[in-house]
Order: sequence, then C-alpha cells, then structure tokens
Amino acid sequence: MAEDFEKYQTPLVSRWASPEMASLWGQMNAWRLWRRLWIALARAERALGLAITRKQIAELEGSADKINLKAVARYEKMLRHDVMAHVRAYADQCPSAGGIIHLGATSCCITDNADIIIMARALDLLIGRAVAVAHNLARFARKHRKLPTLGFTHFQSAQPTTVGKRATLWLQDILMDIEALETARAGLKMRGIKGTTGTQASFLKLFDGDHRKVRKLEKLVAAEFGFKEVYPVTGQTYPRKVDYNVLSPLSGLAQSAAKFASDLRLLAHLKEMEEPFEEGQVGSSAMAYKRNPMRCERMTGLARFAINAVTNTAHTAATQWFERTLDDSANRRIVLAETFLAADAILCLYQDISERMVVYPKVIAAHLAAELPFMASEEILMAAVKAGGHRQELHEKIRRHAMAAARRVKVEGKSNDFLERIEKDPAFSAVDVRRLTRSENFIGRSPEQVEEFLKEIANPLLGRFRGRRGARAELRV
Repeated sequence: MAEDFEKYQTPLVSRWASPEMASLWGQMNAWRLWRRLWIALARAERALGLAITRKQIAELEGSADKINLKAVARYEKMLRHDVMAHVRAYADQCPSAGGIIHLGATSCCITDNADIIIMARALDLLIGRAVAVAHNLARFARKHRKLPTLGFTHFQSAQPTTVGKRATLWLQDILMDIEALETARAGLKMRGIKGTTGTQASFLKLFDGDHRKVRKLEKLVAAEFGFKEVYPVTGQTYPRKVDYNVLSPLSGLAQSAAKFASDLRLLAHLKEMEEPFEEGQVGSSAMAYKRNPMRCERMTGLARFAINAVTNTAHTAATQWFERTLDDSANRRIVLAETFLAADAILCLYQDISERMVVYPKVIAAHLAAELPFMASEEILMAAVKAGGHRQELHEKIRRHAMAAARRVKVEGKSNDFLERIEKDPAFSAVDVRRLTRSENFIGRSPEQVEEFLKEIANPLLGRFRGRRGARAELRV
C-alpha cells in the first residue's frame, strides 16, 4: 500500500470527490468509450453500405473491454500519439477487423465525442446531488420558518428575519444552479463524425459522394449514445466555447456553495448554528475544545478553485486558430476533470452539511434579545405619541436612554438595559413595552415568504427531478 503514496495523487480523487465522479473521469472509462465509438462508427458505416461484415463488428465488440495497456504504452512511446496507440493495440486484438477501425475518422471524432459523453453523464450526477441539497434546504427552511433570528447587513445587526427565511436565500441560489446545470446538459450535442477539418471529405469519398449517407452517419453514431443532435459545423474539434458553457454553471454552483459555507462559518462563530460534528472528531491538534467548521472551510477552498477554473476555458476558446490548434489538449485534460471533481466534492459536502445542520435556538434568542431593544425604539416612540406624548420630547428621552444603554454594553461590558430604562421612565407609562418588543413583531412576512417560496418556486422545480435525487454523500475525511 505504501507505494500508492510515492507519487502525487490529486486529493480530489484520493480524499474528496465521489467514486462515481472519479470513475467517470478515469482513463479506463475514456478508453472504453473510445472503443465503443469505434464500434458505433463501424456499425453505422456498415448500415450505410460499406464493406464491413457482422463478423468484424462482433470481433470489435468481443474485445471492447479487453484493453492491453502494455501494448498501448509500447505503441504510444513509439508513435507519440495516444489515439493511434489505442487503434494499433485494438487492431492487434481484432485480426479481421483491425483494418476498419477508425475508418475515415480523425482523433477528435473519437476523443471529443467521448469528452461530450463524459460531461453529459457528469452533469447528470451533479444535478442529482444538487437536487438532494435543495430538498435538504427546503425541509430545513420549512421547519425553521417561524424561528426569529437577528438579520445582518455588512455583518452588523439589522432587522430580524427567521432562520427559515435565511435558508431560502441559500435554497434560491442552488435552484438557480440546478436550472443552469439543466440548461448546460440539455444544450450538449455530440461533436459528430466530420473528419480532419470538419468538412467530412473523407466520408464523402468513402460513400462515393453520397451527401445523404454522410449526414446520416453521424446521426446514427450520436443516437447510440443518446444524443439527438450534433454540432452542425465544426473544425477539427467541437467548439471550445462548449467547455466554457459547461463549466460556467459549475462555477455558479461553487459561488452558491461558498456563500452558504461562509454564512455558516460566521454563524458557527456566533454559536447560533453549525455544521455536523462527529463524536470522535478533533477540531484542533492543540486546542481540544475547538469545533472548527472544517467542512465549510473545505467547501470555500474548493469553491475558490472551481470559480477560477472557468476562466481557463474562456482563454482556450479565445485562442483556437482556424480549424484547430493543439494547445487546448493538455490543458483540457486537467481543467475539465478537475473542475467536475471539485464541483462533485463541493456538493458531497453540501449534501452532508445541509442534511444535518445544527441550530441553537436559545443562543439565537439571546442575541436577538440583546439587539432588539434598540430596533424597537421607533415602535415605542409611535405608541407613546399615540398615547398623548410630545414626539420631539419623547425622541430625546429615547436617545438619551439608548446612549446610556449602549455605554453600559460597550464600555462596562454589561447587558443591554434599554427596555428597563424606558419602563421606569414616567413618559412611557402608557406603553406596553414588552408587548411591542416581542421578536415575532419584527420578522415581517418571513414565515409566509418561506411557505410561498416553497409552494410556488421550489416544489414545482424540484418536482421535475422526481427520482433523480443523488445518493447520500459519504465523506471519507
């Protein structure tokens, strides 16, 4: 086992991303797809009249999963070309069919189509996980829709809201991400079978100038992998803007997750809410009492990577020369896989946290009680004026009491006694101060907004994905 750690491994695979996503981007999955694309191409060429036999197709199918990695490595060292190395190794295993493998094709007829298939399946996996997160947040929002909490702007105390209403902000973000992921998935097309520079010249020769058969060929291949459409025109590659369009919603997803994780980290500092903390979990190697929000911190760190990755694809799309240049290849091998793995790891964390978030209502109530008196000053003023008081005189009294209470809090480190001061002042004797300062009087329509949002927006959207909720995330570390 020690030899497994002698060389660098991306922690996205060894520690964070799910086995499902790691397998999708594994080399063996890509290589198996290459062979299935070669089989699909041969099958379509035979169906359209080329001299390819059933025996040859059967031979290709029989060796599809029997990849001789030693032979591939030997050929690639000699040829310096990975696709041709696989063609040669596959041909060695298929004596009668070796001569028709890759017939008429260029490398991107295989590699680009495989990339599209992998991205489509990876998007399906992310959508399922995002839907699971949304369900967790919706359930949390409904449960805590009436629990008053101090609102913050600029991380300064502001008008109260509810814990559930705040959760709808996180939920709304992830719902927008689900729609963006769905749009990216629906917009994916196969690169098609268009040959070296996208002109289909090689296939036009194979089919003796029959344009109808050439057009039919790539539709047959695409259909075998569940795609109804191919990109109508390409150079040698599919448009590299596709990578940008696919990774953009992954960046958006990372933005939403980072916002949620940052909020929860701040709430953990306030001791109002926190992420799950296991019985044997260690928060700090030195300070044994600590409960560091490591899941949320990891989310924000991974999100930073995923957010920035999309600019990489933008530069690649911008620098493609004419029908193609190869400076995209090495870059894409890294950025596509790593960004999907990062997005998957983020969602695994988000699933785990959103399913088991911890709320401390008494701490929330204490913080609210400490700030609410000042916020209630306008209601107290209006009630006292209605009872016959002089507005300007009452305003000055409230101001003086507020300044004295603030000094007591900030300078003396004592509790906020603003309400006690008001209650003792004869000028406010006609006002029921305690009734006016009940927390539920300051949350506006928060509970109703939660119920309306779930009923009108969240539930209908999530209903479209019934049965597609991702499996529960298992965190390894």
